[in-house]
Amino acid sequence: MMGRNDTRLNASAGIASVAVALVLVALKLWALGATSALSVAASLADSALDLMMSLGGLTAILYAARPADEDHAFGHTSAEDLAALAQSVFILISGAVIGWSAVNRLLSDSPRALADEGRGMAVMVVSIVLTVALVLWQRRVARRTGSRVVAADSLHYMSDLLPALGAIAALWISRRFGVVEVDSVVALAAAVMLVFGALRIGKGAWDALMDRSADPALITAIAAIARDWPGVHGFHDLKTRTAGSRVFVNIHIELDGDQSLREAHAIGAGLRRRILETYPQCDVIVHKDVARET
Repeated sequence: MMGRNDTRLNASAGIASVAVALVLVALKLWALGATSALSVAASLADSALDLMMSLGGLTAILYAARPADEDHAFGHTSAEDLAALAQSVFILISGAVIGWSAVNRLLSDSPRALADEGRGMAVMVVSIVLTVALVLWQRRVARRTGSRVVAADSLHYMSDLLPALGAIAALWISRRFGVVEVDSVVALAAAVMLVFGALRIGKGAWDALMDRSADPALITAIAAIARDWPGVHGFHDLKTRTAGSRVFVNIHIELDGDQSLREAHAIGAGLRRRILETYPQCDVIVHKDVARET
């Protein structure tokens, strides 16, 4: 079980993530109105996705300690997948709109001039500073608590730095040399990244909703733990499914039929405990069968 201190640390990382995302969305929305830069619009769409993912991550952290109820025997983690599917649709549409606008500007005979590039660059610099500070805190928390939700959120925010740097470059080139086409090129590249990211998130959410099995590497690792566990003569029917951030594991272990029920229970409980310690995102059920006589 996760300690209260670890839960508080994870919650603090989740709250910080949501707060930073809210600030970034507000700042970039203002910068978009001031500059009319598509590269800023692309960065704004990415921050909006961050906000939704951060809210989902915070919800997952707060719900992690809640037990399953009578109506939801396996918990409520599938709500994460439904939210992720909705997020992927939103960001896919946003990426398509930004990409279409960028192509139209590139093909236009009279490209739209940008404005207030200095303010736009200032906003993007502030967003980079806030993002780096958040990532450093999230990584510290993830190292302390082992939270995969916090670690994943940290990795996602790291990927936001490239579009922000691209927006700064586009605004600087527009201000320094008057070349506004760079903004559309940066926006088009960012739109492609958004579309591919949306498809990846959507596929993962769809697979989870369809009860797709866990990562083969995780299955192999769990199998190795069971195979080497003292008292286990073999195992079969190792089945997994994913739901949100949770991985549900069912495994049948083969034990000596002559040992006491207490001894058999201790072996199964020890194996389950080891799997949970190694992979805390798992929910494990261990079935005990009598090993075949040789």
